[in-house]
Amino acid sequence: MQRFAFVVDVVPERKAEYLRLHAAVWPGVEAALSAHHVTNYSIFILEDTLVGYYEYTGSDHAADLAAVDAEPEVQRWLALTDPCQVAFGRDARPGDGWRAMEEVWHLP
Repeated sequence: MQRFAFVVDVVPERKAEYLRLHAAVWPGVEAALSAHHVTNYSIFILEDTLVGYYEYTGSDHAADLAAVDAEPEVQRWLALTDPCQVAFGRDARPGDGWRAMEEVWHLP
């Protein structure tokens, strides 16, 4: 099992929309993630910053995430959620979106 964490800012004017969408994530989106070995997925918010975390139990992370992104329902979901987000951090570039975080400590 691998752990992944990532961060992005929410566009303040779209924060309510983002929270509304995530109050009831579409079943097809959840099914696609589960089918491709993504488990224990959480998104946290602090002010206008979102932190995501999930565990991956498969053997080819890149291929599984590409398969998730190829799902038509996931593409429709991202068309709604992506405009609510802007890259986090002073080193962010336009289009960075969610940025991976490096794990520095873990208590098993």
